[in-house]
Amino acid sequence: MSLRVGLFDSGLGGLTVLRQVQQRYPHSPCLYLGDTARVPYGQRSPAEIRLIAAEVVRWLRAQGIDVLVMACNTSNALALDVAVAEAGVPVIGLIDSVAATLEASRIGVLATPATAQSHAYRRAIQACRPAAHVVEIGCPAFVPLIEAGDLADPELLEAAQSYLKPLLEHGCEAIVLGCTHYPLLRPLLSRLLPQQVSLVDPAEAAVARLGPLLGSLGELPEVDRHAEPLAQLQQRSRICVTGCASSFARAAERWLGTPPVVEQVNLEQTPASERQR
Repeated sequence: MSLRVGLFDSGLGGLTVLRQVQQRYPHSPCLYLGDTARVPYGQRSPAEIRLIAAEVVRWLRAQGIDVLVMACNTSNALALDVAVAEAGVPVIGLIDSVAATLEASRIGVLATPATAQSHAYRRAIQACRPAAHVVEIGCPAFVPLIEAGDLADPELLEAAQSYLKPLLEHGCEAIVLGCTHYPLLRPLLSRLLPQQVSLVDPAEAAVARLGPLLGSLGELPEVDRHAEPLAQLQQRSRICVTGCASSFARAAERWLGTPPVVEQVNLEQTPASERQR
């Protein structure tokens, strides 16, 4: 039986990770939870984020996942230990995954305020490269504007220019997209950056780690991503939200390339045996 990959985020952002998993490991069905009733996570307190992460991971565990990918940088930064304790299955985080791959000496990080204030990226990067200079910028405007759906909004351009300015002033050679919503801004950010500055999506490193893990658990790893149409791959996935399913489905089509089936769920319906762990 194929192993089930669980992923979660506060909203749409984690779909950028889901799509990579679907394309790279099409034999593995996915369960995605967008906690849209509480989006955005990035402006909540660390204590709130840890409580939310525990509830979300317990729900995912109750659905029978075999591997958990934390498709949310904010939860990864503030509640990775909570996820590991609650999941009961292997957990792959975004931050440690990408930190090990970075080679630049001056690195910028665009993230939610909570992630930036945690300095999780700085710690992870400097654990691998002690001499690296890391500048973390909290971007409170990005997630609400991205969730609103208008990527041509002048406010988004203005915010991007403001957030990139200190990174350029510090001479950053690579900029990490430290929120899974931000890959949708890659075209905009690329236009505002010098050609020699690279944009790094942590999901690529995390998804690359998933293959060996699936293999060690007995799953057939990566196969030809062009063997099946994307729509067929997505039929093997279940997409759930805690807020409005119809509005999420409309917005998600832009992220996934095809309209998904989305269901609304109640996290409090986790079996009592799981809640009392």
